[in-house]
Amino acid sequence: MTDVTNTTRENPRKVREGIVVSDKMNSTLVVAVNERVSHARYGKTVQRTKKLYVHDEKNEAKVGDRVRVQETRPLSKLKRWRLTEIVERAR
Repeated sequence: MTDVTNTTRENPRKVREGIVVSDKMNSTLVVAVNERVSHARYGKTVQRTKKLYVHDEKNEAKVGDRVRVQETRPLSKLKRWRLTEIVERAR
């Protein structure tokens, strides 16, 4: 017996926005995502940068572009994200 009321995902996929750092690989980007967190002891706001390996099927994003990425199933050893849209092109 299935529950019809629970049709939405309980854990929706994460979405992040960052800047493309590298596009040297085929169909893969490296995106730097900045996160502002409060320091555990001192309370000061600090920036943490995380590099995400992103799947870009058409090789359309270039270095410096601001992109939006979404979590996905593992595509390779390091790739767990895919490109959803290019928010802003590099100047």
